[in-house]
Amino acid sequence: MTPVILLAAEKESAEVTDWAARLGWVVGLALFVALVYWLMREGWKWRGTLQGDLPELPTAPDDPGQAKLSLSGRYHGSTTAGQWLDRIVAHGLGTRSRVELTLTDAGLDVVRPGATDFFVPVAALREARLDKGIAGKVLTEGGLLVVTWAHGDRLIDSGFRSDHAAEHNEWVDVINSMIKATTTEGAER
Repeated sequence: MTPVILLAAEKESAEVTDWAARLGWVVGLALFVALVYWLMREGWKWRGTLQGDLPELPTAPDDPGQAKLSLSGRYHGSTTAGQWLDRIVAHGLGTRSRVELTLTDAGLDVVRPGATDFFVPVAALREARLDKGIAGKVLTEGGLLVVTWAHGDRLIDSGFRSDHAAEHNEWVDVINSMIKATTTEGAER
């Protein structure tokens, strides 16, 4: 038997990328992402339509009085009171933003650069507490200042986070004492 010598077949270069297929996948993925974004946007607008019965937000009075407390921080959104995942988006309440909070004898002034400002009259304040989450934001226990207030026929929880979280306890104490004083005055009349 004679040994058989196999000659290697001619060397071929590696297969070149199929650009048409790759481009098709990229375009398909981009269209899918655009569709998901569009659906999310439509859902946000639909939620705003469903909450269209919410009255316009009150604005600060011309002379709100002396500031008792003020803080700079972030506004994380508003939800239906007691339902921390039911975000309210009507009138811009669902828009996260920076915030400047000022508490006066007249109420709580919420100034949001780039978003709709609003004012919560002292008579509408119901409760202030520390919590760990509100729709779209979860923090450590007590990391969020949540103010419950009445607007129209709804109770709303609005979540704030100060740049200095140590301020939250003082805000809770002062707001709750204002609420207690207001309800005591109303009961005496």
